Amino acid sequence: MTGPRLLGLRILRPGPLALVEDLGRPGLAAVGVSPSGALDRGALGLANRLVGNPPDAAAMELLLGGFAARFESAAWFAVTGAATGVTLDGHPVDPDSAVHAGAGAELRVASPAVGVRSYLAVRGGIAVEAVLGSRSRDTLSGLGPAPLAEGDLVPFGPEPVDPVPSIDFVPTADLGDGPVEVRAHRGPRADWFTPAALDAFFTVEWWASADGDRVGVRLDPPRGPAHARGAEPAQLLERAVRDELPSEPMVAGAVQVSPDGRPTVLLADHPVTGGYPVIAVVAARSLDAFAQLRPGQAVHFRRA
Repeated sequence: MTGPRLLGLRILRPGPLALVEDLGRPGLAAVGVSPSGALDRGALGLANRLVGNPPDAAAMELLLGGFAARFESAAWFAVTGAATGVTLDGHPVDPDSAVHAGAGAELRVASPAVGVRSYLAVRGGIAVEAVLGSRSRDTLSGLGPAPLAEGDLVPFGPEPVDPVPSIDFVPTADLGDGPVEVRAHRGPRADWFTPAALDAFFTVEWWASADGDRVGVRLDPPRGPAHARGAEPAQLLERAVRDELPSEPMVAGAVQVSPDGRPTVLLADHPVTGGYPVIAVVAARSLDAFAQLRPGQAVHFRRA
């Protein structure tokens, strides 16, 4: 007698960090819960569309590749996000496209040449237990499913209503490894900075530091243009108001400036309150870019 049919993906190697993420749990900041969810929402949405899933289906967020898994049951899948090599049983398959895997097939997602995070969606979504209405892992609070580990069986959800779209090619923007331009609005505490500081924030070239994760990305002092070269961050983003700021609500995209003058862009797993003044807020349409920044990559803020 054969055992029950396994509907899922067996993790053989999770890579540096493999998480289950969906669109998160918005609307709970008042009770101390951040929204969390996929950092690159555009990549998650594309992966789900490619396999016919609803937009809120959970998928896997893979940090820097190095991922391997075996399909315990046949399934459609798609890999989007950071450019990477994807193979099925050793044969290359195209990213940004729907691919059918038979039971027993081994999937490997290599480390990306550019970008940081890839997204793996399977038809039916990832059916781990939801916490507060979401299957997302919040790395700051520890809410949601634990990071995927070797040997885990990741279950698939039921067959979606929509079929797998018949698409031969999906045009996607090349991530690249050059400077990234993002749009940002004037922040609620912009008046705590001098006019020269605001001008500098929107004109100099910032650099993504190695101090970045799903909570936020800290930016290093700019290396140009000439008027900023050699300036200390605290001098560049000089405060007009030097009072202590009581903790106040924070949102994803808020750009906090710490006492040393270095900005930090808050991301999906951000704390719900903070005590550093927010000089700007990154526009929602630009926030995905921070999911794919590598240390040393240049960032230009432009007024939204």
